[in-house]
Amino acid sequence: MDKDHIPICKSLVICKFTTVNPLQNKLKNIHIKLASKSPRRHELLGYIIKDFKIVTKEIKENYPPNLSINKIAPFLAELKATAYMEDCLKNEMYITADTIVCFDNQVLGKPKSHKEAVDMLDRLSGNTHTVYTGVGILYQNKIHRFCDATKVTFYPLKKDEIEHYINTNKPFDKAGSYGIQEWMGYVGIKKMEGDFFNVMGLPLHRLYREIEKLLD
Repeated sequence: MDKDHIPICKSLVICKFTTVNPLQNKLKNIHIKLASKSPRRHELLGYIIKDFKIVTKEIKENYPPNLSINKIAPFLAELKATAYMEDCLKNEMYITADTIVCFDNQVLGKPKSHKEAVDMLDRLSGNTHTVYTGVGILYQNKIHRFCDATKVTFYPLKKDEIEHYINTNKPFDKAGSYGIQEWMGYVGIKKMEGDFFNVMGLPLHRLYREIEKLLD
């Protein structure tokens, strides 16, 4: 056979495992409810927990003005979990989360306009910022909360790169005006210290272990 014309297999065999992960096994008698509208969090939680229900409520996300930046996300996550306190049954667990982007000691929220998105990405360009995700776990009438932090460093961004990203991805529902799982994450991130999934909106590594601790 000509070594330059080796046939390539175009079909893939997908293996389906019949076993479940250890955490899923512990949760078999508990109904999990993810209190979030975020499609990214819906996707992420599905990687570690197979069966869960999505629930939502309109909650005013206000926090004390003097609150330290690293405490804002867990405060808001607990605030969201508190809203479900009366709904939570003994065999239920509610998971809430909130993500903020912080640069130069300021919180960068979701951009309200194209110009604001450009301004945010221009500020992040060539610099390092921190992404905090707070998580609240409501279980057996108690709220357990924690916060994870990831440092993200951008390459210097060109104006046309920023414009291309905003025009094609419309990041108006994302804190800091970008999603790390999108084009900007593929080409704009120079380095990252911490959990990648935390930047997406749900720190899976930590969440897995925190739920385990509550069930042990």
